[in-house]
Amino acid sequence: MATLLISLLCWCQRTRNRFCSMTTPTETPASLIIPFDNAYARLPESCFAKLAPTPVQTPGLIRFNTELATELRISFDDATDSDIAAIFSGNRLPTQADPLAMAYCGHQFGQLNPQLGDGRAILLGDLVDVHGQRRDIQLKGSGRTPFSRGGDGRSPLGPALREYILCEAMHALGVPTTRALAVVSSGEPVLRERAEPGAVFTRVAASHIRVGTFQYFALRQDSEALQALADHVLERHYPTIDRTADDRYLQLFSAICQRQAQLIAQWLQLGFIHGVMNTDNMTVSGETIDYGPCAFMDAFSAGKVFSSIDQGGRYAYQNQSAIGQWNLARLAEAMLTLFPGDEDESVAAATTVLKDFADVHGQAWQQAMGQKLGFGRVEAGDLQRISALLELLEQGGLDYTLFFRRLCKVTQPEQDRSDLLALLTLPDCRNSAAMERNLHEWLDEWQQQLRQREPDPTVVQSRMLAANPAIIPRNHRVAEAIAAAEAGDYSVFENLLAALAQPYAELPQFAAYQEPPQPEQRVHRTFCGT
Repeated sequence: MATLLISLLCWCQRTRNRFCSMTTPTETPASLIIPFDNAYARLPESCFAKLAPTPVQTPGLIRFNTELATELRISFDDATDSDIAAIFSGNRLPTQADPLAMAYCGHQFGQLNPQLGDGRAILLGDLVDVHGQRRDIQLKGSGRTPFSRGGDGRSPLGPALREYILCEAMHALGVPTTRALAVVSSGEPVLRERAEPGAVFTRVAASHIRVGTFQYFALRQDSEALQALADHVLERHYPTIDRTADDRYLQLFSAICQRQAQLIAQWLQLGFIHGVMNTDNMTVSGETIDYGPCAFMDAFSAGKVFSSIDQGGRYAYQNQSAIGQWNLARLAEAMLTLFPGDEDESVAAATTVLKDFADVHGQAWQQAMGQKLGFGRVEAGDLQRISALLELLEQGGLDYTLFFRRLCKVTQPEQDRSDLLALLTLPDCRNSAAMERNLHEWLDEWQQQLRQREPDPTVVQSRMLAANPAIIPRNHRVAEAIAAAEAGDYSVFENLLAALAQPYAELPQFAAYQEPPQPEQRVHRTFCGT
């Protein structure tokens, strides 16, 4: 193992020198100014490989998120589409950028890969936004790096548009997530199973530091870089933790666990399946990252899997909280030398935190599901009530999002249930006669609970409408937008983004986006695009 690691490090240094000698992009025009500060670039050199993006042939701007750009304090008023495309394709470098590819490793489907890193991504730099928060700006599909492992470093158009759609939808839904700043066509084909049009996607994150980033330095026993990374994360993401406390790194670990517990609860509440919860795809900031083979469920199924590479269902919908805890156990192993006390004391302290994860997650999930049902707080019997409903949804193959949205309109006994019961006629529904009887029984008991807890029905409905989206990025709609874009029509992509920007509103012009797919429209498998 030691020989392997030494060989890997030597290879990385050789390729770093070779990549840095490649042709570099030109300097950005003054018409677009990004106020980079680049704190991550000041960490030890072992944290990254410095290199510039590889220019593309013919950059063309597909979309630029002006609202987010303003939030990031990017000056773009005098910039043309060509200027913006040149910068966010990697053909021109912003003046204050300090581009680099981050080093990390990770467990992929439970197996440790000692070196992963940004194989097709370049961090242009980080900056402080209008809210005083530090944010990363990263190009994905910007060419090979020392971490490419034989890959081409490029991205097809489809995955770039998919990530744009999904992360902006998650933001609108109120879920912590990376954001989309721009997507640019490259004018070059990318070869996967077939030749596909290429693109470069610009991702914004609170940071791109992952569980796997800590694993990288722990595996190499690089205590200096490990502590520098932990101090950086404390300052950047958890400033309320006392930097002089002896147990500050244990507090940091606990805080990361709490954010992930709450994040995964939000995923489950919305019917979201990440698809590839490897340790290199879990951020320490608590943001959703790496929208590869992810998907939102249509018909509810606790064991649902979409990812084409998840053959065993490791990252199925119902497994996500357990996998989150497993990933955090790997983070504890990586941070163990930073915790106070001897090894046994450190292990005991980390184990206590990991046990708390289940409680924090369970409480967050029950609270989120209670909100979906109109309850202001979780009370005795609610867990059984929620579980019974989910069992009914699974037995009947009912559409998850539509069911909860229509449930908002039947909080009172006198209200018409026909729209809700109409879900029993959808193609995925099974045993409709028995389901109707069982649903009526559940609805009667639920309405009784609501009357006992909240005398004002408008409060209940308001609470439910805020917790149950009308529109999600359904898989068939995303596939439709990508197919049209690959044929040169971006209007479908733009219309979908407009609908997803107001997911809790029921606007007439976006009514079709609420509907589940017809049998011939169903998407059964999703792909990474790497």
